[in-house]
Amino acid sequence: MTPPAAVVRLSPWAVLRTARPHQWIKNLFVAAPLVFAQRVGDEGALWRCIAAVACFCILSSSVYFLNDIVDVEKDRAHPTKRRRPIASGALPMATARALVAGFSVSALMGAVLVSPWFATVATAYFVLNIAYSLRLKNIAFVDVVCIAAGFLLRVLGGAHAIAVPPSLWLLVCTLLLASMLGFGKRAHELRVAGDRGLTREVLERYQMSTLRPLLVVLAILTVAAYSSYTQSAHALEFFGTRALAFTIPFVVIGIARFLSMVLNQKDAESPTDSMLRDKLFLANLFVYGAAILIIIYRA
Repeated sequence: MTPPAAVVRLSPWAVLRTARPHQWIKNLFVAAPLVFAQRVGDEGALWRCIAAVACFCILSSSVYFLNDIVDVEKDRAHPTKRRRPIASGALPMATARALVAGFSVSALMGAVLVSPWFATVATAYFVLNIAYSLRLKNIAFVDVVCIAAGFLLRVLGGAHAIAVPPSLWLLVCTLLLASMLGFGKRAHELRVAGDRGLTREVLERYQMSTLRPLLVVLAILTVAAYSSYTQSAHALEFFGTRALAFTIPFVVIGIARFLSMVLNQKDAESPTDSMLRDKLFLANLFVYGAAILIIIYRA
């Protein structure tokens, strides 16, 4: 039960926990067009990209507040989620609602300052996530489509922020990778739920016998799409080299490590939390990023 208002004290830590800053790493997809359009050295584009990433971070946090408000009763009945600030009463409901409004309005106003087209994409992202929180997250497969669409909108937003046309290759690779991440999250939740009970209503409509082969297919398609991109006429014309092929092993290692986490690890952490704690995954990601920058910008 929510503590009486007289004993509730608003804690900055409660606000920060609900905002989930560790999830902001997903918003680095907003910066992908800057990197692959070779605009990192363009100071104006760089600052617009930083502003765009910040807008998406604030906007995504407002979505987390909204999601916890919508799920507050379910979270209070959950063995671990009941400790979340809104469910436990550490963050009053009225304050949480005010933060949703404040975060979303400030983010969208900032998006307008970046560019009107970027603001349009950011608004579409916010509307999509409202629909996801209120209804779509409970519809099997549609929920993952929404997650993948969110990543696509991040990339589109990043492209519009610096006024470059979004690469079809980048969008295809993002769609496949995001779909794999989404279904991987559901597979992880379903596997953990075997011992702890279902934590999401939608998990009742998923089966591991379906998710495992689907993840393998998506992993293969993602690697194939990325490999094709590195050797495409587009990449050769734009970067003047086919050396991007040397980054394929890092993509394979990263995807293999992700699949290992979601299908084999025993802990109940989310895949994002597991990745951020996994030294091998982080080291591989760092080396991949460095290799991309060296190949693209030396070329």
